Amino acid sequence: PDEKTLYVADTGAMFDADAKRQIRAYEINSSGKPQNGSDFHTVDPGASDGFRLDTDGNIWTSAADGVHCIDPNGKLLGKILVPELVSNICFGGRAKHQLFITATTSVYSIVLNRSGI
Repeated sequence: PDEKTLYVADTGAMFDADAKRQIRAYEINSSGKPQNGSDFHTVDPGASDGFRLDTDGNIWTSAADGVHCIDPNGKLLGKILVPELVSNICFGGRAKHQLFITATTSVYSIVLNRSGI
């Protein structure tokens, strides 16, 4: 939320079974360039394809079994299980507290007690 961290989803596992399925985090230096990249969180099952942040700094990401919520330290807080492969997500609604989920053949929506940024 403070734009001091760049998150990058490694989706290589979608094409290579041996590739890592992780989200990497990079610090943004005073010149606006990324530095000090590190493994932030490994998505399992599946891979992170689309993700968004909420106002608390939690990452909400697509995964093979639904949507995973990850805290700013990389710890999995919980999952929203979806009966299809999730491709992307976004926050919407007037207060940005509604999570829209695109899946293989459907679009889902859930109201959260968090707001997206």
